Amino acid sequence: MSRATPRSLPPWLDHTLRAQRGPVPWSAVTRGALSAGPLLLAAVLAGRTSLGVVAAIAAMLAGINDRPGSRRTSVKRLGMPALAGAVGLFAGTYAGDHLGAVTLSLLLTGVGLVAGGVSAIGPVASGAGTQLLVACAIGAGMPLPDEGWQRALAYLVGAGWLLGLRLALPTPGSLAGDFRFDGEREAVAAVYDAVAELLDAVGTPHATTRRVALTAALDHAQDAFAGPRLRRYASSSAERRLHAQYTAALPLAEAATALAWAGEAGSGRAAAGPRRLATAVRENTHTGPLPAPTRSAPALRALDDALLRAAEAFDQAEGSDPHTRRRTGKDLLRAVFGAGGREYGLRVALCFGASAAVAQALHHARWYGQHEHWYWLPATAVFLVKPDLGPLASRVLCRAAGTVLGALVFAGFAAVLPRPEGLIALVAVSGALIPVATRHFAAQTAVVTVLVLALVMVGGEPQASAGRIGETLLACAIVLLVGHLPMPGQRGGTVRARLTAASRAAQAYLDHVLREADTDPRDDSRALRWTLRREAYRTLAEARTAIALAAAELPALARHSEGADHIVTTLERLVDTTTACAVHLDDSGRLTPRHTERLTELLGELAEDRERMGLRLPELPLAV
Repeated sequence: MSRATPRSLPPWLDHTLRAQRGPVPWSAVTRGALSAGPLLLAAVLAGRTSLGVVAAIAAMLAGINDRPGSRRTSVKRLGMPALAGAVGLFAGTYAGDHLGAVTLSLLLTGVGLVAGGVSAIGPVASGAGTQLLVACAIGAGMPLPDEGWQRALAYLVGAGWLLGLRLALPTPGSLAGDFRFDGEREAVAAVYDAVAELLDAVGTPHATTRRVALTAALDHAQDAFAGPRLRRYASSSAERRLHAQYTAALPLAEAATALAWAGEAGSGRAAAGPRRLATAVRENTHTGPLPAPTRSAPALRALDDALLRAAEAFDQAEGSDPHTRRRTGKDLLRAVFGAGGREYGLRVALCFGASAAVAQALHHARWYGQHEHWYWLPATAVFLVKPDLGPLASRVLCRAAGTVLGALVFAGFAAVLPRPEGLIALVAVSGALIPVATRHFAAQTAVVTVLVLALVMVGGEPQASAGRIGETLLACAIVLLVGHLPMPGQRGGTVRARLTAASRAAQAYLDHVLREADTDPRDDSRALRWTLRREAYRTLAEARTAIALAAAELPALARHSEGADHIVTTLERLVDTTTACAVHLDDSGRLTPRHTERLTELLGELAEDRERMGLRLPELPLAV
């Protein structure tokens, strides 16, 4: 008798049930407890409760963006969305006061189109677009006695308070060393550790996985340098030394990738050098003795040369830029008006505009009863339409479940807590829970629902749990409908845009390496090569993320991205091969037949994949 094999869950349902894991971010929990609750308490004591509600909402939204990373990175991650939110609140307040329902709905639809397109630029732009739309909805749909400029200023104060806590309070990583470096030093050390792990995996089936982990570590280190103080010309010897230590890791990563491509496992001590460098970065000490060189192959010779240069860099204070190319205005416009930006912008515009129109119709029909606020429906639609939070079906299920749970929990608390002090305490507790709840969208929704319902009740609105559940379910239906509507052009625009960017970056990297073969490689040429290599691997990682997200959608949506994973795999192999070619050219000045044959084979595969999927990818040369 045969035993039935268990069936795996559909991808969209598996994503719904999956939660991130990790240690509790106690520093973020502390900041959350000190943000919205104390702000609201201060406003109540000062007799400006309505402005305190606005400031607490801004602190809550900033808390959702308060993710792990360096202190400097948080300035952009929290500051830019806060500025966009203040603009949205200002515009939404005056639009809600002076425009009719039809005109206001059309205006919000246009704002959604712009914000959706801009969100395609990157994570920070996406956060800014989200806060712009949410604040627009709050400004238009939450009648408060304050002027628009006062509400916008209160919004900036609320977000600025949390940002100030992020910059001023110590974090666990900064207590052991320089207060300024709470994430940068660990990020650079993690790169050296990832190099060592890749060297250990050379010649094994785990080499590809370790190379992907190395890419993630380099991306994280680049992001850690993205703040306003660790700029191109660092202002202190400690910052310059940290720049130099990061730069010294790039040729090590290049040599390790070349070794993994060749599949030639080195001696066990090859990984000892990078590990000692990682320890030196973490402890801010000298490197000490490094392993004796093993120079039997070009990649090993490159590895040893990189180790020697790294040892020199660790004793100097001369750093360079983090080898990240600034995006030009043309690049930003390409992202906004490309396939991904157009498709996402249209969906955001339809969801936001339709939900705002429906909310106003229900409001004027007095479906809300005593409630004068109609912001919940469009604000909910904004979060539901965001692909950053998971596949569409997963977002809808998590939002519905989280709202129901949060509303029921709040109804229980509202029945027993004293007002306003008990509700203010509930706001503080909810703010502390947000950093932990962000690991799952349903949990985050439940905590945010409790917090917002407590805020608006302190502001004078009656208990509204039942109405919020109904509005959330209605927003879920709107977003599900719009998410499956046919749009102009090809579906899967985000995946296609990411594949195009990855192909373009791979082409630039390959062209540069092949041009280097005809000239003497100089230091500035190698620096550009490392920059192009970083950009190629980063865009590939972004494409992988977009493809994984698209594959977890319902079948009606997932089928539009079928075959994309094969293209990105081929591009990854092409970039790996290009890296191996660069290392070999540095050593001998010419490519071997193995290198040229492999390049030609991969370029041919890409041409076939492009034609099969109907993608308009950049034309890579078929002759090497």
